[in-house]
This record gives sequence, C-alpha cells and structure tokens, in this order.
Amino acid sequence: MKIISYKRIYQSQEYFAVLGKVRSRALFGGYSLAVDDTVFAMVAEGELYLRMCEKTAIYQTKHSPPLLMLHKRGGPLQLKYFRVDDELWANKPVLLQLGAYSLEDARREKSQQKHPKRLKDLPNLSFHMELLLHEAGVKDAQALHQMGAKSAWLLLRQKRKQISPNVIYSLEGAIQGVHAAALPAQKRQELQEWVHHYTHKK
Repeated sequence: MKIISYKRIYQSQEYFAVLGKVRSRALFGGYSLAVDDTVFAMVAEGELYLRMCEKTAIYQTKHSPPLLMLHKRGGPLQLKYFRVDDELWANKPVLLQLGAYSLEDARREKSQQKHPKRLKDLPNLSFHMELLLHEAGVKDAQALHQMGAKSAWLLLRQKRKQISPNVIYSLEGAIQGVHAAALPAQKRQELQEWVHHYTHKK
C-alpha cells in the first residue's frame, strides 16, 4: 500500500508544482502534502484528498465525493478532506483550481490561529447569528468548536424558541469550515434525526 501511496504523492507533487514546493510526511496513517509547511491535501491508501473549504463547496455539492476516513488509536477519524476521483484527475485545470483553493484556505486558517476568530468570519454565520450566539453564551469560534453544533443549537433554542432546525447545519458547517450545503449526507441525516428527536420528545 505504501508503494501505491508513494506513486500518488509523486503524481500530486508534479501536478501541484505551480503552487510551490510540495513536501510530504507521514500523518495519521496517511501522508500530508504541504507547501511552506501549510497542509492542503492528504494521500491515503493510494488516493489523493483535498482539504475542504467554502470555495470547494460547489464541487463537493455537485459530486458528493467521499471524505477521508483514517484510524487513530483504534477508532475511525473523519477528516475535512474529499477524495479526488479519476474524472477530476483527468481535468487538470479544475484540479489545480481546487488545490489552490484548499491551500489558500489552509493558509488563511493558519494565520488566523494566532488571533481569536470571530464567529461571523466562519462559513454560514452572519453578524446577526454572531449576536445570537453571543447572547446564548458562545463568544468565539474556539468556543463553538469545543461545544459542538448540537450544544450550541440547544443554547440558541433556549434563548430563541423559534430558532430554525436548519440552523444546526449552518453551525456544523461553520465548525467544519465548509458551506452548510457541502456537509456529507450522512452527517446531515444524523443532525436532522437528532433535532427531530429533541423537538418531538415532549
């Protein structure tokens, strides 16, 4: 399996050379691909996965590519990376554009890690939603990440009974760094069932 992954790494380095020197290293049972120490892609079991971001949401929504699943400490770990299939490999301009989006977003996030990130700067969240979250006790992006979409939605619901069930998709997308429409169908189904259970349990 390592040989297959190495071949894919070399191919990826060749394709994305225009973005800069692409370096690889072992990570989570796969291999990370980075430009200037900024990781924008992963290779696992011979497949390339690009980092999910708001600008890749249109492609993800249209094609629904599988996400990267790795095993860490015996348990499955889903990462924010989507698989590049044969059709995308054959369309080099689109692949390069998506790769550039992934690298751009990774660089942006890396630079913002030095400062507390405002909620309104996350995907899907407006200034109005930021105010509502502040009112509910969620003060910044770090707090939202630590709390999770379900807990944040419950806090919003306690303050505003009329809050839409669909808001939970926006919260989850904000946490994952993607547009709500780009959430995997399985995750949307899980959230939908959870909200339905909560709103109908009484």
